[in-house]
Amino acid sequence: METIITNKILLTPAIPMITAILIMASGKKPNLRESWSIIGAILTFLSVVTLLPRILAGGSFQCTLFTLYPGISVKFHLDGLGILFAGTASFLWILAGFYCIGYMRGLNEHAQTRFYVCYAVSVGAAMGAAFAGNLFTLYLFYEIVSIFTYPLVAHHQDAEGYEGSKKYIVYLMFTSKAFLLPAMVLVYLQCGTLDFSTTGIVNGIFPHDASGILVIVTYCLCFFGFAKAGVMPLHSWLPSAMVAPTPVSALLHAVVVVKVGVFSVCRVMLSVFGINLLQGLHLGIVTAYFVSFTIVVASVIALSKSNLKARLAYSTVSQLSYIILGVAMLTPNSITGGLIHIANHAFSKITLFFCAGAIFVATGKKDIKELGGLGYRMPFTMIAFGLASLSMIGAPPVSGFVTKWYLALGAMDLHNVILLAVLLVSSLLNAGYFVPIFLQSFYGKPLPADKSATGSLEASPLIMLMVVPLFITAVASVLFGIYPDLFLNIINVLVGK
Repeated sequence: METIITNKILLTPAIPMITAILIMASGKKPNLRESWSIIGAILTFLSVVTLLPRILAGGSFQCTLFTLYPGISVKFHLDGLGILFAGTASFLWILAGFYCIGYMRGLNEHAQTRFYVCYAVSVGAAMGAAFAGNLFTLYLFYEIVSIFTYPLVAHHQDAEGYEGSKKYIVYLMFTSKAFLLPAMVLVYLQCGTLDFSTTGIVNGIFPHDASGILVIVTYCLCFFGFAKAGVMPLHSWLPSAMVAPTPVSALLHAVVVVKVGVFSVCRVMLSVFGINLLQGLHLGIVTAYFVSFTIVVASVIALSKSNLKARLAYSTVSQLSYIILGVAMLTPNSITGGLIHIANHAFSKITLFFCAGAIFVATGKKDIKELGGLGYRMPFTMIAFGLASLSMIGAPPVSGFVTKWYLALGAMDLHNVILLAVLLVSSLLNAGYFVPIFLQSFYGKPLPADKSATGSLEASPLIMLMVVPLFITAVASVLFGIYPDLFLNIINVLVGK
């Protein structure tokens, strides 16, 4: 794999940061402020696209900004895993930009300039994490994401908002300090560097004579240090963060925060430890069983939630662990299934949260029991919700089916009936908590106050600014299920298939 050393890759993380400055300067001009957000999103995505051909050809990009100490630097390295995450997040930012206008103006939210600034910086930090060339750089951008999403979670500035945001920041900052920092020290002491492996995912950076016990301790510290991945028991911050506005929930659950978490776990597993070491110490299969618990239990908890966003939150806790499960099984098929779920889950879950937000702005409703008959007044919203739900369940032809197909192939490669059963049971549970929502919206009885209400709730311009993006992401979920080739080609280069 040929690596080009270039400053070109610095442009992608820089664009959202510059966008944030322009948004701040335009705070008193809402139209201009929101235009900067959309322009910045488009330019960020285009800058990622320009890097794609070389990645598909098996190449990579690298740039060292500065060195603090031998083996410790702010370094960027872009490969297939990084561009998969960056491309997905930057594209969805474009649609989220339009959606945010409809949501924030529709509810006449306060502090909109602060909201858009923090949104842009958070996406920029996610780009930095995607392009990180070593653990130190990844850690820096991981922390920036935590810091700048905190005001977004606390946006409403009420007792509930402050309580949710406090839990959010304490969980994420404590785990990164208590676990990640010692992990980096241990990696450096054993390897003499924090740089990720650039020779593939089979061999990591640890020397052959590294102490097995010390490697296991280091691995556990890394795994639990990235609490944004939402693996139980370090998951409860995620449902608590649902006090944020829905566009923030979409940012948290589909585009940036949790995806930075699972991306970081996958990056460390593949580019620090490597497949051979994880297999040799049996860390892969132990991790697979560990996250399987999260997949099943979070789905069971989701069944008990009647609040729509709370049910989606626990769904996210479950779905994120599919990504780690795929990588942890350590077969080419399973890794493909895990990594492609970074994109598949993003498009489907952002659709679901967009739908929840559109329903709230149009009707003020949050509880699933209140959605009776809503499908006839918001048909595009609920059809999009149905399509995204099928993806979460793993039904063809939506993109989630591709994920579970490859995960199932990976489990069969290992001849592991338990993991195969986890995939089957979790899919049934997914159906159990998603299908009733869709059926309730079309076949449930409207509340007495809603029985006389008629006419479309999707006709107003502000609601349309929300409905169009969510319908696009839903259709994209179907298209990526039928034609997953782009994502598969990127992953195949990384996996070496």
